[in-house]
Amino acid sequence: MARKNWQSIFINELAETSNVKQACEAAGVSQSLVYKTRREKADFARQWYAALAEGYDNLEMDLLLRLREGRLEDTDEDGNKRKFDVGTAFRCLAAHRENVAREKGRQTLADEVVTMKSINAKIDKLRQNEERAAALKAKRAQRKGQAA
Repeated sequence: MARKNWQSIFINELAETSNVKQACEAAGVSQSLVYKTRREKADFARQWYAALAEGYDNLEMDLLLRLREGRLEDTDEDGNKRKFDVGTAFRCLAAHRENVAREKGRQTLADEVVTMKSINAKIDKLRQNEERAAALKAKRAQRKGQAA
């Protein structure tokens, strides 16, 4: 049985690892469930792609740091040295470059849409205020004309 909050656990782990299988294990769900959910729920699919883009950004930053520092080995929790595979990291980044770029484009477009809606709402409010002020001014002028 899947946890109630499995989707957020899955998305967070996917962003951290870029690994669907590992994210499924962390969330306690099957891969078939996450792929089915991605097909059926647009919001979950959007979060999935955003998490992958974040994960690949993290991988790229980690790779750059390792290359700059010359740190191409890690030590695991058992004290064993493990070599960082630079070639595989580059191939992984190259293979997913287009998907990441597409996701970043979607995010940029979504941000622009939100910004435009906010600007349009402010403009609409300014217009309403101007219309109210003009109506008030016309009423005052009409009252002055009646009083004279």
